[in-house]
Amino acid sequence: MCSRKVESKQMDDKVHVALIVSEFNSEITQLMLNSAKRYAESSGAKVTYICKVPGAFDMPLFIKLLLKRQKVDAVVTLGAIVQGETQHDQIIAQQVAAKITDLSLQYEKPVTLGISGPGMTMDQGLARADEFSRRSVEAAIKMVNSSRRIRATKGKNQTIMVD
Repeated sequence: MCSRKVESKQMDDKVHVALIVSEFNSEITQLMLNSAKRYAESSGAKVTYICKVPGAFDMPLFIKLLLKRQKVDAVVTLGAIVQGETQHDQIIAQQVAAKITDLSLQYEKPVTLGISGPGMTMDQGLARADEFSRRSVEAAIKMVNSSRRIRATKGKNQTIMVD
């Protein structure tokens, strides 16, 4: 399920981010969502979509749909993969990270990995929630701004520093 923020028709230079949050381990991911929204707002970014999916493994479809949107400059993923009794958490994390990277390259838009784990406990996930969501939003904003600078120099024979 996605909710979309109403946006004005006026174009701006703000970074427009979509947030995708896993409902699995919601004690952690709800904290991550709240932190990501706060950090995006305080950084001057605009959250244009918030999508909830059952688990981290379900994110790639929504990532793809959102990357096709003109008013999405980057997608921020938020999830928590807690260690269980099998290697299931490792498999999920590896597959999701690989697909996120593939989609980012395919659509030439940043998709940040704000998914904590695998191999962590619930307590570790709670302790890391704020940091992971903040860093993921921060990375999205930096990547969009750097990408804009690179695209703006196309064909201008100039050297730029992208940091």
